[in-house]
Parts: sequence; structure tokens; C-alpha cells
Amino acid sequence: MGSIQADRTVTGFAARDPSGFLSPYTYTLRETGPEDVYIRVICCGLCHTDIHQVKNDLGMSNYPMVPGHEVVGEVMEIGKNVERFRVKDIVGVGCIVGSCKSCLRCETDREQYCNNRIWTNNDVYTDGKPTQGGFATAMVVDQRFVVKIPDGMAAEQAAGLLCAGVTVYSPLNHFGLKGSGLRGGILGLGGVGHMGVKLAKALGHHVTVISSSDKKRQEAIDHLGADDYLVSSDLGRMQQAADSLDYIIDTVPALHPLEPYLSLLKLDGKLILLGVVNNPLQFVSPMVILGRKTITGSFIGSMKETQEVLEFFKEKELSSMVEVVKMDYINKAMERLEKNDVRYRFVVDVEGSKF
Repeated sequence: MGSIQADRTVTGFAARDPSGFLSPYTYTLRETGPEDVYIRVICCGLCHTDIHQVKNDLGMSNYPMVPGHEVVGEVMEIGKNVERFRVKDIVGVGCIVGSCKSCLRCETDREQYCNNRIWTNNDVYTDGKPTQGGFATAMVVDQRFVVKIPDGMAAEQAAGLLCAGVTVYSPLNHFGLKGSGLRGGILGLGGVGHMGVKLAKALGHHVTVISSSDKKRQEAIDHLGADDYLVSSDLGRMQQAADSLDYIIDTVPALHPLEPYLSLLKLDGKLILLGVVNNPLQFVSPMVILGRKTITGSFIGSMKETQEVLEFFKEKELSSMVEVVKMDYINKAMERLEKNDVRYRFVVDVEGSKF
């Protein structure tokens, strides 16, 4: 068992109010408990959810708040009961850092659906102190909510898989959509959507990207390997593609109609919602009834699935398109992310940044 004698004071970049502006913030971590892993942060991905939280878009933000839930780091110390990790292991931490561990969901590797899950940041841990995320120099995390980064996988490549990657992988896994030969649609080509294209193609699916404009067509087909591209406002092409898809992964985090996309599904097709939308989504029931179609949703993924998607990307030699920035660029990166001005994921080089 490693031992860290240094001061547990760390520095992160935190928001103080709904402006969402991040600036240096110093706070203290808890001591490494028997089940804990003390991690030196190497890098951390930036997600749309981070913006929602720092700007209090969901009305549940607490400040000061250090965001970041796609964390890759090096193990510096382990608790006396930790058996899965060793000092110097490269590990990852995703969206949650705690749960009750005893409910049916936790006992069946579905801890992300536990009613007592604890978010990686903007939550309260079991010790009564606020959780703070990965835009900081270090973290202490319960071993159950830590995964091993495969040997040889670049840290910046692993980061996005801890949220965006597993968010796409989990519904494909759960709904039996991993077999080759399926025809799938990816609605929205952002950070999650581009992961969806990569993953679905690696599973042997025919992949159609569906977007509101034509501007990402070349990127989708020439660089990401999509087989087809539909612009949702092109009614002729949308009608031609009707009744052609086994599933659609809907990654759009904004209000949008569902009918155009339901029409693309085959009999028994599934429209799987991943984007967080605060307004009611609407559809007319015959669109579902007459094709025995399913509208469902999925929430990130389990720790087991997170490890699986990391191993899958390593095995298939897949890579994500990321832009690596330093912490002093974080506010600009958030502005750009809000405008979808990134292809396709920001990763913050925490280790190489000055605080």
C-alpha cells in the first residue's frame, strides 16, 4: 500500500456562481480510506453536462463547484482494503463516485441507476462534504467507481470514453444491438455522436448520421466512416430512408421533434434518447403504434460497461477526435463547446497546466 504524507490541499478550477466562469480554487481532500484510491489527475474531458452544472441550467448547482467527470490519473496511494489497483496504475473516474452498494441495481452492475448515487461533482459525499470533479490536481475515490485504463491507451483518448463513450455503448449493449449487420442512425454529431459512429462501425453496423445541416457530411463520411448522411430538413431524402433503421441513438441535448426520426425506424425499431432536454418532447402515437416502435432512454453506463468500452476501443484500435487544451483555456473551451465549435471533444491537460 502506498503512502502519501503531503498536504491534502489541492487546487482546481471552480465556478462560484451561475456565470459559469472558472478560476483557481483551493480545497482539502479527505484522507484515503480503506476502500479509497488517491489519484493524481493527468487529464479530464469537458462535457456539455459540465456547462449545464456550472451555469445552474438544471437549478441544482452548488458553489464553489469544480466540474469534470471524465478523469484520467495515476494512482498515488491505495487504502488497506483495495485489491483491484496498485500504486502507479493509470485509472479513470467517470460520472459517479458513490452509491448505496446494497440495492438490487447496485448488486446487478447497474449502480448508475441507484437512487442514492453520488455524482463526481456538485453532490454531497457520505462524509457530508461536497464532491469536486477532475479539473483539479488530485481526487480521492472509492475503488468501486474507478476503472483501469488499458496499457498503452493514451490518457486523452481514454478520457472521453468515461462518459461519452460508455453513454453510447451501454444502450447498444443493454438492448442487444451489438450484433453485426444492423442498420443504425446517429442523430447529432457532437462529442457523444462521433463516439457513436466509431463504436457502431466497429460493431459492423451500417451507420447513418442524421443532422440538421449538411456542414458535417464530409467529416462524418470521410473521417468517421459513416455510410450515409441525412439532413433532417431534406424531406425527399428523409422519405426515401423511411423504415430503414433498426435503431437511432438520439444525442441531441435540445428541444426537437421526434416524428421525423420515428419514421426512419423499421418495425420494432428503437429510438434511444441520450441528450438531456428540459422541455417535453412530443410525438403522435400512431408513429409508435403502427410500427411497434420503442422510445426509450439510457443513462451513462455501469462501471462494468465502462471497463468494457475501454477494452473494446483498445482491442479495435479505435481513437476519438479530441482537442487537448490547458487549464488556462478552459473558459474559452466552454464557450466554444456551447457553440459546438469543437471536433469533437475537449480534453484538458491538467498535469501540464499551471494553477
